[in-house]
Amino acid sequence: MFVADNAKGIPIDEESHKLKMSVKLRTEYGPVLHMPTLKETREKAQLAIGDAYEHYTTNQGLDSEYMITGTHPYPSGPGLALTADTQIQRMPSESAAQSLALALPPSQSRLDAQRTAASVGDIYRQAGIPERSQPPGLSMASMESGGTKASALLAKKAPTMPKPQWHPPWKLYRVISGHLGWVRCIAVEPGNQWFVTGSADRTIKIWDLASGKLKLSLTGHISTVRGVIVSARSPYLFSCGEDKQVKCWDLEYNKVIRHYHGHLSAVYGLDLHPTIDVLVTCSRDSTARIWDIRTKAGVHTLVGHTNAVATVRCQAAEPQIITGSHDTTIRLWDMVGGKTRVTLTNHKKSVRAVVLHPRQYTFASGSPDNIKQWKFPDGNFIQNLSGHNAIINTLAVNSDGVLVSGADNGTMHLWDWRTGYNFQRIHAAVQPGSLDSESGIFACTFDQSESRLITAEADKTIKVYREDDTAVCVNLFLK
Repeated sequence: MFVADNAKGIPIDEESHKLKMSVKLRTEYGPVLHMPTLKETREKAQLAIGDAYEHYTTNQGLDSEYMITGTHPYPSGPGLALTADTQIQRMPSESAAQSLALALPPSQSRLDAQRTAASVGDIYRQAGIPERSQPPGLSMASMESGGTKASALLAKKAPTMPKPQWHPPWKLYRVISGHLGWVRCIAVEPGNQWFVTGSADRTIKIWDLASGKLKLSLTGHISTVRGVIVSARSPYLFSCGEDKQVKCWDLEYNKVIRHYHGHLSAVYGLDLHPTIDVLVTCSRDSTARIWDIRTKAGVHTLVGHTNAVATVRCQAAEPQIITGSHDTTIRLWDMVGGKTRVTLTNHKKSVRAVVLHPRQYTFASGSPDNIKQWKFPDGNFIQNLSGHNAIINTLAVNSDGVLVSGADNGTMHLWDWRTGYNFQRIHAAVQPGSLDSESGIFACTFDQSESRLITAEADKTIKVYREDDTAVCVNLFLK
């Protein structure tokens, strides 16, 4: 075992190798040895193999300019006869060879090519010659023809990752305290002057976006506030909570002016339709409901999910309503008929977050197994974004193609939307005095200018992030 050459192979004996190859030829290629070969093939064969092949090639009765052709790459066999017309003919021209190739059924030619390639590989293996004599970047690609050229040497393109767009990293620049419980939801008003948060302390608070100062507190819910949204069409704020209530607040008087009754359990989320006065809510009672904002009437109850509906999103184009549920499915709804258009069952775990791209006709869904991207209107799968191994509570995306996923364990991942490249991971420290276990992100959103990212967290704080203006792209791959 200590000999230096113990791993080297035994040197091949010339005579025995030639004998072995001649036996191989007769055994495996006996049926086709009588066929004439082209001149260049014959020269190569004489150099490569030896006496037996020499004997075969030099005793041919036909000139090398001729070749047996026909409608089959091999000579006549059972059930296939070559006629006088097709038995011997001149070498066909290039165009004739192509037409001959097309005449062959593709499946047959592929089988023949595979059979030949396998036999040649066996001979090489038995002879101790390395099978891959070509460089690794090249591969033998069989042409779908049974004619003169059975294979062509093509460069196989190595799989390449699409080049992601460079995004500057985001950094924490403000922490806002004031809530006395988990901050569960967040929304920015259309004018970008202030934003609103809802909390487990049962209050809704309105904050100045520029300074982070508290402007107003609204009380009225008797349990955790799970969703808030500000209307772009009227001076109204809508909220929902675990007390089964859905409220409409008039921001000119800071009072509740409407209640929407109907859900049988906690209401987990809500969204406003961008073009018509309709509110959509989703609940732990496995339904989503469409409400007429003005009359408070229920337009439709969207039934189909078999577990709590965790998130709902609206858009002007079809499908106008998208829901994600703890039954692991995503449903795209026909709002006019109140019925499911498409059910997406790709996720294996609860879907707690759905986000629509502001410019593209696509959306993303977040689940502990994966973040998945989809194409409207039929929910065609685009790609998986893997790596955020946690319970994903929230997703946000901006026009620049930055997708943010926030998780139960306090981690936040930032992705390039187009390529799915994870360009930054953030785990902000909890507020002093909080336990490490209180690290969790329940909601996140970009402001209207998309230059600020606001997160609602389990340590009772609101954290505001912005892009790092001093960052420069140093990675040539991302330039």
